Amino acid sequence: MASSYGFGPRLLLVDGHAYAYRSFHAIRGLSAPDGFPTNAIYGFVKSARKLRELLRPTHIATVWDGGLAAERISLLPEYKANRPPMPDSLEQQLDQMMAWLEAEGIPSICCHGVEADDAIATLARSAEKAGMNVVIASSDKDFGQLVSDRIGLINPNDKSGAILTPADIVERTGVRPEQIVDWLSLVGDSVDNIPGVPGVGEKTAATLLQKFGDCERLFARIEEVEPVRLRDLLRGAAETVRRNQQMIRLNDSVPLGVGPEGLCPRESRLDELRRLYSRWGFKSLLAELDENLANTAQGTLFN
Repeated sequence: MASSYGFGPRLLLVDGHAYAYRSFHAIRGLSAPDGFPTNAIYGFVKSARKLRELLRPTHIATVWDGGLAAERISLLPEYKANRPPMPDSLEQQLDQMMAWLEAEGIPSICCHGVEADDAIATLARSAEKAGMNVVIASSDKDFGQLVSDRIGLINPNDKSGAILTPADIVERTGVRPEQIVDWLSLVGDSVDNIPGVPGVGEKTAATLLQKFGDCERLFARIEEVEPVRLRDLLRGAAETVRRNQQMIRLNDSVPLGVGPEGLCPRESRLDELRRLYSRWGFKSLLAELDENLANTAQGTLFN
């Protein structure tokens, strides 16, 4: 992935809410001259700019959650019910982040009832089929199931900026990308409030999948599992695992009204960016923008 990423169309898909939350918790006590909170906005802007500079995508989108998928709620009413409500001061800043994206020329995608993970999966797989290289920017381990020779994963918490490849997924989890759904189905996902098989951790799940390949063959050959205690735990949780597979497998065919080919960045609206930076009190970004505007005006004068 890393070696081929520099050639041909390149799509960057940013997990919007993940970056918003990360920015909110990373920076504290920052507000505009009028008192409006701006800590998450500032971190979000800096992160988005850094990603574009690092990856230089030809196509880009920030994807936002449009609500929980009804199918998952019907399977598990407690799905994500353990998550606390979004802090008010973060929620106030989301519209401003989207205003910045609009001024910067970066497309935003948010569809009612569509989780960001499914929207990203849909765009990533569609782009892959079209011969594009894709990088997903998120810390969500569910995206490991999408990683391929053309789809990579960059974790905002990894300061190296490395793009994870299929080999990296194997090194980190012990299973291949196509086994991630079964691996998480056995382990569970505490972040999403999805319980796994009691007593089965990441290493045990990886060992089982290395031997049996997938959960279907694991349960078909359950008598081969040792020790007996583990065999009994798995047998008792068979229905839970099958439900988890449906919960964790990303839906890569949700209707979005836009495809990867329509995600070209637009020209930035510099005057609007200047207005936003001035309102938020982002002096360093404002000075940088004014310098760029001055250089542009000078270049126009001498052309």
